[in-house]
Amino acid sequence: MLKEFKDFAMKGNLVDIAVGFVMGAAFKQVVTSFTGGIVSPLIGLIFNTDLKDLKWIVKEGLADETGNVVGEVAVLYGDFLTNVIDFIIVAFVMFLIVKGVNATKKKEEPAPEAPKGPSQEELLAEIRDLLAKK
Repeated sequence: MLKEFKDFAMKGNLVDIAVGFVMGAAFKQVVTSFTGGIVSPLIGLIFNTDLKDLKWIVKEGLADETGNVVGEVAVLYGDFLTNVIDFIIVAFVMFLIVKGVNATKKKEEPAPEAPKGPSQEELLAEIRDLLAKK
């Protein structure tokens, strides 16, 4: 059973998937830091706040003795927009990678057509000629 598991785990596709997963997670971190550190503050200049901090307060909360707001109900649309930007960047880069891989794959040449045999008329003429020789 252990040998079967080792054979399964070391198959090329599974290892490729594992490497792709790790690379994707690392790339997601890069995109998140790019969006949070560069894109979000630049877009935030328009709204005079960080993009992630944008929210629509549905119900005001009360500040407790430590200064934390308690009971606030808010729609955090800034955080949502940041995640949408992250997704668009990752999806676009994945599209470019898949497009590049597909372009490098060797195009399969169509199978050559099988040589065509004689037509029905040619066969009948051949049979006629053979019968005429007898």
